[in-house]
Order: sequence, then C-alpha cells, then structure tokens
Amino acid sequence: MSTAATLAAPRRTLAARRGVIVLGGVLLPLLILAAWQVASTSGLIPSSRLPTPAMVWEAGVNLAASGKLGLYIAISLQRVLIGFAVGAAAGLFLGAIVGLSRAGDILLAPTLGAIRAVPSLAWLPLLVLWMKLGESSKITLIAIGAFFPVYTTVSGALRHVDKNLVEAARAFGLNGVRLFTTVQLPAVIPAVISGLRLALAQAWLFLVAAELLGASMGLGYLLSESQGNGRLDRIFLAIILLAVIGKLTDALVGLLGRWAQNRWT
Repeated sequence: MSTAATLAAPRRTLAARRGVIVLGGVLLPLLILAAWQVASTSGLIPSSRLPTPAMVWEAGVNLAASGKLGLYIAISLQRVLIGFAVGAAAGLFLGAIVGLSRAGDILLAPTLGAIRAVPSLAWLPLLVLWMKLGESSKITLIAIGAFFPVYTTVSGALRHVDKNLVEAARAFGLNGVRLFTTVQLPAVIPAVISGLRLALAQAWLFLVAAELLGASMGLGYLLSESQGNGRLDRIFLAIILLAVIGKLTDALVGLLGRWAQNRWT
C-alpha cells in the first residue's frame, strides 16, 4: 500500500476499538463488585443487611444444584419472550396504521393514548379475574407492557417520514406494501429498534410485577419467596440475574437492529 493510501485510510480512535469498549463496559461493574466486597466483609455493613458476593454465589450454586435456578430462568425467559413477541407485533401493526393512515390516527390514537396512561399494576386485578393466576394473565400483562413503547415510537416515526421522499417514490409507481417496504420502513428502522429495546425492558419490568403477585416459579417468584424467608443472598442473586439476562436480551435486539439497518438502509 502506498504512503498516500496509508495516510488516507481512516484511523480508529481509541474509544472505537473493541477491546477498549469491552473493558470500559465492565469497569463500572467491577468497581461496584469491589466496593460491595469491601463493604460487606469489613463490617461496614452487617451481612444481615448486605450479604457478601461469596454468599450470593453460594446461593446460586445451591439453587443450580437443586435444579431450581435453571428452571426459574427458563420459565421467566419464556414468559418474557412470548409476551414481548405478542406485544411488539401488536405495537408494530397498530403503530403502522396510526402512523400511515389519517383515519387510523383519528380513530385509534386518542383511545390508545388513554389506555397507555393506565398504570401497569391497575391491569392485574382485571387480568386475575378474567384469566386467574395462570400463564395467560402473566403473558398478557407482559404483552401490554411491551406494546406501548413499540406503538408510540413506530407511529411517531412514520408520521415524520419525509413527505417529499414519499411523493417522489409514488411518482415512480411505488404504492402500498412496496412503498412501505422500500421507503417508509427503512426511514424508521432506528426508531423501530429503539422501540423494541424499550419494549423488552418493559417486558422484564412487567414480568417481575406479574411473578411477584402470583407465581410458583420464576425469578420474580424467587424474589418474593426470598423476601418471605429473609434470604437476602437469594434476593441479590435474583436481581443480578434479571440485570444480566435483561442486558443479554437487549444486546440481541441491538444485533437485530444492526442487521436490519444493513438490510434496509
């Protein structure tokens, strides 16, 4: 490679290097872990209020050995993924109707806006009366939580697609589904991915609410059971698992977003 070509090649800044990004991402958790270790082992905070990291690890090992930990994780993950899929699909569908259709905006937006203002826990008594304390009520609650972030971001983004771009596409004979997939969808891909990530975070939040109030298995149930038994080590374990699994699922949606942007933009 010539000297001129070498000089012309873009240099990656230090902050853009993968190793630096990974190290930067784990730095704060490591600092928190170190502070936790010092505070819990030095006597600064008694173990009755703050278990040591070793105690939490041991609680996880014991639950895993009994087979409960893997089962609880699998059940909670299944509930989140099903509820998220249902809620996100409904949000995409109705968001597209409201964002693309003036009639849909007039007929649906006010009612959906009012429903959105209802606090999440307000749905629980109704769902319990209609569906009892089974899987249907939990998944429905999670789907409600996942629906509104997707619906709001998609409908808002579609309303603000450049009208000149749409008119130009129509002039070239694009209409209906072809117009949507060729012009409108690529224009709102970043908003769709942002809505999906928010919806996934809401799905985990609503999962815990559902399992705290009525479940016999799952990470939310582990929180509730551990509170009743005074097992702080298991409470910390459940919180850490929710954080880690939530972050992993969010990272998967982020990868989906990168693929979608490369595919449609």
